[in-house]
Amino acid sequence: MVKTAIGIVKEEGVFKLWQGVTPAIYRHIVYSGVRMVAYEQLRDSLLKRNADGYFPLWKAVLGGMSAGALGQFFASPTDLVKVQMQMEGRRRLEGKPPRIHGVYHAFVKILSEGGIRGLWAGWIPNVQRAALVSLGDLTTYDMVKHFLLRNTTLKDSSLCHGLSSICAGLVAATMGTPADVIKTRIMNQTRDKQGRGLLYTSTYDCLKQTIKREGLLSLYKGFLPIWARMAPWSMTFWLTFEQIRKLTGINSF
Repeated sequence: MVKTAIGIVKEEGVFKLWQGVTPAIYRHIVYSGVRMVAYEQLRDSLLKRNADGYFPLWKAVLGGMSAGALGQFFASPTDLVKVQMQMEGRRRLEGKPPRIHGVYHAFVKILSEGGIRGLWAGWIPNVQRAALVSLGDLTTYDMVKHFLLRNTTLKDSSLCHGLSSICAGLVAATMGTPADVIKTRIMNQTRDKQGRGLLYTSTYDCLKQTIKREGLLSLYKGFLPIWARMAPWSMTFWLTFEQIRKLTGINSF
């Protein structure tokens, strides 16, 4: 990871480490907004807590995975653009011509080549990954936080939120890395004029080929940079989210 980062800085400049940040922000606005609203609605209105106020683990798992899948489905076009923009540096180093020149151009190119359907290329592994990540992130945070409040002397404070978010980031990275490997390979593969992939026919086909050619541990390629991304993201998001709720008079999550 460190060698890759140094190589990018040397070859392309330090700002290339933020390649694709614009569609990444768009993606999180949609993804995080939808999944947080959906999870709370599922927890408080549909699945509902027990009479004693406890939210069972199986309900938290179902709610977290459903909310993550729904959020990612709506955010898939922005994720596709982000992945393609992040691969442009590698293409230039290989002497290949650039495919896209910005967020708008990427959307236009995808639409012209694959139509509306092309914007959702790779959405199945994308949604599967998001369901697993939300299982790790949303479910873990919710369960750990309320476990600490019920079984320790910790108050509903930033310390409790921080400890819960640390657990959430680790579990999310562990659950999501294999799906992230598959998702990235499917989304970045060459496609025909109908928008169909030329390397993998499905999520299962990509999974099978990856394990067959590179072994089971290949599914955890990039775990450290994924964790290094998710850990500060989880910490920043949950602490900020809880403080915003407090400042606006909304009950703690």
